[in-house]
Amino acid sequence: MSSRRKFLETSIAGIAGLSLLPAINTFAKDSNDYVRQTKGNFKLRFALASDIHYGQAGTDYVLHTGNMVKWLNEDHSKNHLDFVIINGDLVHNQPALLPEIKKNYLDKLSVPYHTIPGNHDFADAQVWKNVFGYEDKYFFEHDDIAFVLANTADTKGGYVCPDNAFIKSALDKFTDKKIVFVILHIAPVIWLKEEQLTFTDCPETVNLLHVYANVKAVFHGHDHRLDGVRHTGKLPHLFDAHIGGDWGTDYRGYRIVEVNEANEIHTYQVNASQNPVLNSNKL
Repeated sequence: MSSRRKFLETSIAGIAGLSLLPAINTFAKDSNDYVRQTKGNFKLRFALASDIHYGQAGTDYVLHTGNMVKWLNEDHSKNHLDFVIINGDLVHNQPALLPEIKKNYLDKLSVPYHTIPGNHDFADAQVWKNVFGYEDKYFFEHDDIAFVLANTADTKGGYVCPDNAFIKSALDKFTDKKIVFVILHIAPVIWLKEEQLTFTDCPETVNLLHVYANVKAVFHGHDHRLDGVRHTGKLPHLFDAHIGGDWGTDYRGYRIVEVNEANEIHTYQVNASQNPVLNSNKL
C-alpha cells in the first residue's frame, strides 16, 4: 500500500455536529439490503461519487459506470437520495466522451445529479456548460443547506487552485444558511511531503473556507486510495475512493451524507462492490 494511504485519521465526532461513521458493507445480501447506520428522519440525504474514468483503456469502464448507476438507484429505492454529486474525473482524458456518459449513464440515475470537472475531464466552463448546462463553478441550495462547487484543473489536466473570488462571493451569499458544503475534486492542501504531486497548495482557499463557520465539510475525489477524513484545523476534508480507474482502494464505492432535523451531519463510505467484504462476521 502506498505511503499516501498512511495518514492520521482523527475522529471528527463532535466537531460542528458532524460524525464519521465506519464504512458499511452494503449490498452484501441478494436482496441488496443493508443495515442503516443512522435512524430517523433526514432533511437531506445525498451521495458523492467520483473518479469514474470513463474511456480509460485497459479498464472495464462500461461495467464500472453501469454499476455506479445501479448501486445509486438501488440505494435511492431503499433509503431515498435527494440527489447525487459526481465529483470529478467523469471521463479519462477524452472530453468528447462527456455527452456519452451523460446520456447513457448519468441521465439514467433515478435522482437529480450535479457534476464538477476533475483533472482528467480536460474541461473548462464552456465545455461543461455545453454538456451539462452549467459552468465549471456554481452553487445550489437545498432549503437551508447550500453547496459550492468549483473546478480545480485546467483543460490539459494541470492542477489549479479554485476561483477564490467565486467561492468568497458564494459563501457571502450563504451566510444565513445553517450548513454549507464545498465540493472540490483536488484538495487545496498538501498534508504530507510526498503528496506534492497529488494535491495543490492553495493556502488562500483554505484560509477562506475557515472564515465561514457554516462551512461544515469539504468533499474531494482525485486520490483513489483515500476514503476517510483529513483536517485543516477543525474543518474536515472527506474522500470517497473511486468508481473506475485502474488503481485505488480494492473496493469501488461512494460516500453518503445524511443531515437530520437537528442539523446533525452523519457521513459514511459505502463499499458498494463488496471487494473486499468489510466487517463481515458469522457468530
